[in-house]
Amino acid sequence: MIIPWQDIAPETLTNLIEQFILREGTDYGEVEISLSDKVAYVRRQLQSGDAVIVFSELHESVDIKLRHQMS
Repeated sequence: MIIPWQDIAPETLTNLIEQFILREGTDYGEVEISLSDKVAYVRRQLQSGDAVIVFSELHESVDIKLRHQMS
């Protein structure tokens, strides 16, 4: 089930994005990017619709997925 990012409290959304970044170990190339810049990048992806927040009832978990991965 897709959860609209607008329905999540701002602090909770930030925590969710940070956990996603730290869990995924996202790599942005040779230049180190700060956590706050990574959070802003993921937030822009959510705002543009390129990424979505997904709740799994089966696993009772929340994740962030790229929309093109949602087939």
